[in-house]
Amino acid sequence: MKENHKKILLVGNPNVGKSVIFSRLTGIGVISSNYPGTTVEISRGYLKSATQKYEIIDVPGLYSLEPTNNAEGVASALIQEGELIVDIIDATNLERNLNLTLQLIKTGKPLIVVLNFWDETKHIGISINREKLEDILGVPVFTACGITGEGIKEIVSSFGSAKKGKLTYRDGEDWAVVGKIIGEVQKLTHKHHTLLERLSDLTIKPWTGIPIAAAVLLIIFYIIRCTGELLINMIFDPVFTKFYYSPLVKIIGLIPSELIRHLLIGKGGVILESFGILTTGVYIPLVLVLPYLISFYIVLSFLEDFGYLPRVAILLDNIFHHLGLHGYSCIPIILGIGCKVPAILSTRILESEREKIIAVSLILISAPCMPQTAMIISLGASYGVKTILSIFVILLLTGVLTSALLNKLLRGESPELFVEIPPYRIPHIATLAKKMWLRIKTFLYDAVPMIMLGVVIMALLDVSGIMELFSKTAGKVVFHLIDLPESASPVLLLGFLRKDVSIAMLKSFPLTSKQFIISSIFMVMYLPCVASFFTLTREMGIKIGIRIILLTFLLSLIVASILNILL
Repeated sequence: MKENHKKILLVGNPNVGKSVIFSRLTGIGVISSNYPGTTVEISRGYLKSATQKYEIIDVPGLYSLEPTNNAEGVASALIQEGELIVDIIDATNLERNLNLTLQLIKTGKPLIVVLNFWDETKHIGISINREKLEDILGVPVFTACGITGEGIKEIVSSFGSAKKGKLTYRDGEDWAVVGKIIGEVQKLTHKHHTLLERLSDLTIKPWTGIPIAAAVLLIIFYIIRCTGELLINMIFDPVFTKFYYSPLVKIIGLIPSELIRHLLIGKGGVILESFGILTTGVYIPLVLVLPYLISFYIVLSFLEDFGYLPRVAILLDNIFHHLGLHGYSCIPIILGIGCKVPAILSTRILESEREKIIAVSLILISAPCMPQTAMIISLGASYGVKTILSIFVILLLTGVLTSALLNKLLRGESPELFVEIPPYRIPHIATLAKKMWLRIKTFLYDAVPMIMLGVVIMALLDVSGIMELFSKTAGKVVFHLIDLPESASPVLLLGFLRKDVSIAMLKSFPLTSKQFIISSIFMVMYLPCVASFFTLTREMGIKIGIRIILLTFLLSLIVASILNILL
């Protein structure tokens, strides 16, 4: 931006509603990017008043200005860069939030305090004397409700009245000062538990929380699968075929060069087998992946804003610690059961490279994606429930054992989980829509170009004859090791483009129950699809990405060979 603008930071603990207020202030003009030198994502937007233009930065949630992880380190660095700080406080948890407020006052920067969720304080019996709090802190204090927009106008008009705090005290007395402030400004009255509060109690206790989490997971699968398939069959595929593919083929057919025609639209009329840059390269990310992404992000955004995901993270934290991860790793893992692309992208929430390597390995190995799952169940029905269950159990055990082994081999420690448990809140539809759009936009900008590049490479290999040579040599060797028909070796190459289609093609071969189990497990594990492959190499770097892929391929051969001997 060439014109001068004032840099304003939205700062606060996690789950205090910063992102909602950020959306209210900036509308849809949002830029998401990684902070330089890190994978911690920050959001920037712009707000223009009658006299001034402001750059609004949504700082990662933090509890202290003394960083304990990458996100808090980025937050602390941003605070040093900012000109004005807007401290967002959860008014229903004033005591916990004020500790950070005192630290922000010590920075000496102009400060505004916003008591968010002001409407909820009345519902749960909390009374806060705003004027008294403002007098004690020495900075402007405003009340707001980000979901409804109440107080947003007042916050914007107060930017010019921000002050440096006047509260002083000796080091080490932070919590004593916080306690004294709470005693002067806050009063509590008894309120009966609401339905959402009772539900919160049930979902956080292991004996009830784990069965509820299992039920929620099944519902999520059903919603994602049905919504994704509906979008593909009713909208994306028909629009692609009628308004894009058919006219494109006619236009490209006018090009005299057969080589150029093959590169642009591929050889043959089957989109997923033709490796066309303008056909397969567009169809995979925009017709096959995007509909599932939309359904994933609808569900994920709802669970985030409702407040359910932190509870699942705590329930699973102890289990994930044995794998070298913490409970929040469950989010990418759950996404991976739907689609590997958003799962790999969501590993950005993890702190260290070690965690990301373990998490990505678990994502690629432990379970098939949703379309693969549907195909395995569909084809496996003729072999019986035992066969289908065997596939999923073996994949899960392989993923868990691999993660546990990586936890022992890779240097580093399992991080502790420090997460705030917010109360359940009914999500705001407009905020959900904005959040979903930002995530989809990230996919379109980050993942789609890499997927198309992958298809370009595959097209060049196809035109040059290298793929056919691979099918006749390495493909046959691999299928001999796992006791499958040599004629099925071309399915390996198709699996790189779309695994559920490659599994579906196994139907044309007379496989025994044993062969179906081995082939399904091998097809799930041996290589990520082209979309996942290039998303992985972009997120993790080529060197680490290739190592992870080699690991999964080696494991797929070992597991398939062992099963071939044991079954």
